[in-house]
Amino acid sequence: MTIASLLEPVTGQPGPARLAHAGEWMQGRTLYGGASALLAYTMAVRAFPGLPPLRAGQIAFVAPVGEEFELDAEIVRQGRNVTQVRSEIRSGGKVALTAFWLFGEGREPNALHPAAPPENWPGAPEDNDVVSHSFAPSFIQNNFDLRYGQAKGVDHGATVRRWARLTEAHDLDPVSRLVLMGDVMPPGAMRAMQRVGPISSINWSFNVLDPESRSRDGWYLAENASQHADLGYSSERLRMWDADGRQVLDGIQCVAVFG
Repeated sequence: MTIASLLEPVTGQPGPARLAHAGEWMQGRTLYGGASALLAYTMAVRAFPGLPPLRAGQIAFVAPVGEEFELDAEIVRQGRNVTQVRSEIRSGGKVALTAFWLFGEGREPNALHPAAPPENWPGAPEDNDVVSHSFAPSFIQNNFDLRYGQAKGVDHGATVRRWARLTEAHDLDPVSRLVLMGDVMPPGAMRAMQRVGPISSINWSFNVLDPESRSRDGWYLAENASQHADLGYSSERLRMWDADGRQVLDGIQCVAVFG
């Protein structure tokens, strides 16, 4: 399934939609979180053309999203500079994903504080080894190139960092690409687990730092880091940088840790 065919059923009109070959974007029994988030984001921007650039998103992964679902979107509030939109994916008549999007016009800055470059910069993506996809979920094997973004043989704690890019030549706008790629890494809690068990994202909240990001050759450095894990849940920080070390996305996530 191409990215275009993934988004083709999203017309901007509320109602049912069906994905052909959804299996290529599946993660277990649900669509990969970035893909389902992109469906909800695309629904919002196609339902309401002319929105300002996206500045932030809050997404709740409520239930599995499969081949057949319903889409809906509404403007919650539209001000002079900021428009807030809610979009939902429903499955079997029940909410499977709900998203709250904050769109905002740019203004003359009164505060300037660039994000810090990443610690322990791994070097350019082409200077790092390719990550094998043999044990990765199907959505990774079908849609992403991965390269290592951390030194091997070093204890990185509960942090997973990789260079990632989409394998398909696509015409996604910069924000859609960030939404699709922003949840690509497994939770950092994976490296703190005492025994093998499933993990599942429950939500994802992020800020878009550069809505016009166009990283060299499509590579982005993606990082998931567990800030605290206990009692079956992990609080994760998700960040992305472009190929020149500029941070483009900053987010947090709650992850369920089973087993």
